[in-house]
Amino acid sequence: MAVSNIITRDLEKLAAPTGNIYESLVVIAKRSRQISVKMKEELNNKLADFASTVDNLEEIFENREQIEISKFYERMPKPSTLASEEFLEGKIMFRRATQNNELKS
Repeated sequence: MAVSNIITRDLEKLAAPTGNIYESLVVIAKRSRQISVKMKEELNNKLADFASTVDNLEEIFENREQIEISKFYERMPKPSTLASEEFLEGKIMFRRATQNNELKS
């Protein structure tokens, strides 16, 4: 599992899979967005269970559960960290468009 603190990355290792640091960063950024969307959907689905139009005492307890769920997601590693680790471990498949708009891997 990825660590959630700041890590200094070796630019040569990041550039190695694509041969270009900027291409590597584009791949990581796109994967990071995918992870972010997935995490947001999961969080919204979990919090949707608590959606209610009724105000009562039970809502206070539900809010505590909502807070715990939100805190869990806040403590998770950032999508960019997860994407960077996946990229360095070779877990991300990517294709590059050639000048003729043909795809190659």
